[in-house]
Amino acid sequence: MTALFGPAGNSDSFSAQYKSSLDAPRFLRGMGLDLYEYQCGRGVNIGEETARALGERAREHGIALSVHSPYFINLSSPEPERRQKNIGYIISSCRAAQQMGAGRVVVHCGGLTGQTREQALANTVSGLRQALQAMDDEGVGEVRLCIETMGKINVLGDLDEVIRICQSDERLLPCIDFGHLNARTMGGMSAQDDLAGALDALHRGLGAERARTFHAHFSKIEYGKGGEVRHLTFADTEYGPEFAPLAALLAERGLAPHIICESAGTQAEDAQTMKSLYLNAVQSS
Repeated sequence: MTALFGPAGNSDSFSAQYKSSLDAPRFLRGMGLDLYEYQCGRGVNIGEETARALGERAREHGIALSVHSPYFINLSSPEPERRQKNIGYIISSCRAAQQMGAGRVVVHCGGLTGQTREQALANTVSGLRQALQAMDDEGVGEVRLCIETMGKINVLGDLDEVIRICQSDERLLPCIDFGHLNARTMGGMSAQDDLAGALDALHRGLGAERARTFHAHFSKIEYGKGGEVRHLTFADTEYGPEFAPLAALLAERGLAPHIICESAGTQAEDAQTMKSLYLNAVQSS
């Protein structure tokens, strides 16, 4: 197995040429990419016919799919009504993923809303257990939920918290957003030793298989005192992280994550750059 690369949603270069996401697999294969993360951040609005058509196009062009679930999911909420809504959003995301043949759905943890981090963590774990049971009941239990590390300090989702959440069920995968981790640590994920430490923590906490095949997001992100401010492009020279040190570690350790680029508008081109750096590292290792 090898690491795979692709964009989150449609790059500016794609949108300048095409109107429909159904053309994304052909576009990405032409760029030599492997993945496409369909964005449902503002709600799951894709119909079954379109989802199945996207899946057919993806299989035709050899593009693996994942789905990003709605941003307004708040797994850490203690409110019963909100927790039930969370389950509904996750089921809708998984149903769309199943229809298009996507094996992974990325999920945010949520805010603290006046709770301690431990309380929010406990709510997230219990909410995910309920969601996984509902997924089984609805026949979409084969989809893997990928719990994302977050970029703002005042929300749940640092590396340790995501590992602890994923320890609650083997079906959960971590979605390690290296830009988010760099932002919430004020540049603390930019050196190769920092990145190696994160990969070591995954291995210790979740075992060899999930540490090898984890989901990932990568982009350069501007940050301030609260953590993440905004996503940038690889052209930025002020903020990090750089991908080359991570590429070297992935090649050296034989890891095979799915890596989605979330650059602002240049996500396809920057994913292409990441894949090139990774392949060069593989050849050198």
